[in-house]
Amino acid sequence: MKFPSATVAASLVCLIIAPVFAAQTTPSGAPAATVPVPATKRVTCLATTQNLKGQDRHDQLQLCMAQARVDCLKQAIDQKVVGEARKDFIKTCAGSSDGTAQE
Repeated sequence: MKFPSATVAASLVCLIIAPVFAAQTTPSGAPAATVPVPATKRVTCLATTQNLKGQDRHDQLQLCMAQARVDCLKQAIDQKVVGEARKDFIKTCAGSSDGTAQE
């Protein structure tokens, strides 16, 4: 079955550009919403380490989750989330219930 390339290209452009426009709809003076996508970073870390075994898997999972927490901290700082809300935000954002990487 052959798809028209223009239709496929247009669909891909819509999938790529729509989230960009959605992110820009927040008023410039208002802080962005503090609701992260749940568990995506942890799921990504688990997926990228699934082919490893033993200590290698454990080490790579810990590194990946540490980077995810740093990314979430940067996001919380950008959104000016402070105090206990920041702690909760980072846990939710990274996808770890206790803020640490687990196998």
